[in-house]
Amino acid sequence: MTSTAPLALDMPIPTGEQLKATRVAAGLSQAQAAELMGYPLQTGSRGGVQSRTWQALESMTDERNMQGPVYAMFLLLTGQHPDWVLAPHTTSAGTATSS
Repeated sequence: MTSTAPLALDMPIPTGEQLKATRVAAGLSQAQAAELMGYPLQTGSRGGVQSRTWQALESMTDERNMQGPVYAMFLLLTGQHPDWVLAPHTTSAGTATSS
């Protein structure tokens, strides 16, 4: 059995300010970002949707922070990761597969 060493990835926990900047750079609203990452959405007071969870993660006064691996996935999904990109899995014929 062959084993490989796990990838050593730097996955820092973002501040609320960093998370907001990343979301804005991706062109996403808080609700869109929350939906992308599987956070719950609620009906807002003005009839739209919002994510209180995402609002708390971006807040400068809330103690909650997005965990590093989740932030790394957000960066990957929005094409902003500094070292890695998501790419479709290809077959031996060189065509992309769909799952």
